[in-house]
Amino acid sequence: MDLFSRILSLAIAWAFEMVFGYPRPLYARIGHPVTWMGALISALDRRLNFEEDTSSTRRSAGIVATGILIVVAGTGGYIIERLCLSITYGFIPLGIIASSLIASKSLAEHVEEVARELETQGLAGGRRAVSRIVGRNPETLDEPGVCRAAIESLAENFSDGVVAPVFWYALFGLPGIAIYKIVNTADSMIGHRTPRYEAFGWAAARLDDWLNLIPARLTALVLSAAAFISHRRGTAAIRTVRRDAGKHRSPNAGWPEAAMAGALDLRLAGPRIYGETVVNDAYMGNGRADASVADIRKALNLFHTACVILSALIGLLAFYLVYKQYH
Repeated sequence: MDLFSRILSLAIAWAFEMVFGYPRPLYARIGHPVTWMGALISALDRRLNFEEDTSSTRRSAGIVATGILIVVAGTGGYIIERLCLSITYGFIPLGIIASSLIASKSLAEHVEEVARELETQGLAGGRRAVSRIVGRNPETLDEPGVCRAAIESLAENFSDGVVAPVFWYALFGLPGIAIYKIVNTADSMIGHRTPRYEAFGWAAARLDDWLNLIPARLTALVLSAAAFISHRRGTAAIRTVRRDAGKHRSPNAGWPEAAMAGALDLRLAGPRIYGETVVNDAYMGNGRADASVADIRKALNLFHTACVILSALIGLLAFYLVYKQYH
């Protein structure tokens, strides 16, 4: 696919996802591409990951599983892309298909639900809502903890679910975004440092780290720009990223979280409990720890401003390519 068709289809994908998201009737009828990817990952886990095998054998099996995922996603993306582009104005259906692998609308809705549940149902409702978007044990969270978890999830998933898919689609079209999404899904399912997955999920986790290196840093830049535009703490966001992003146990998650923390004058990350395991992570930012529902809404406003910036960048690039094509 040439650059012209790729960027036009990306603009369509972005606009369609921002307005419509993934239609719920379609999800009820056929599921979602990520659920299909999850089913494949689960099948490979059952067939290749055996507890009686040695660590090296399980790591090798994980490498094979990750290779299979890449081949399936890349081949499927390539075939669908070719079929779409074989028809007139095929970049339109291609963009609509690609929109299913971007998650800006659903991300905002899930985080907004946390704020709404806290307001209407109290701490119990907030814990239920936040448990749908974070892996940590919600029963250990007080109300500020629920708010911080929602804001951290918004920052990190802005990178994983929005900026990174857009980035890889812009570079490699539907095969690129499909490969990224299946690796990212595998990391969330099998990339944990647990007895079952530390060896088997090693390849997926490391590849996900590599695929997110550039997008995570772009996300921090976009969030900082959004902070300047929305008259928040843009300089503090940049300063916090420079000081704290590298302290995070993840090579990538600290970048958007630090930018968000600096922009909102919060202290995010830090020690957290996943199941019964305490993860002693560094703090991002040196502001308040007592986050509130108001801070969730400020974070959402910052997120929406960042999405407007992305819209402008994609739109300008598409306009330039259209102008260049016809002049």
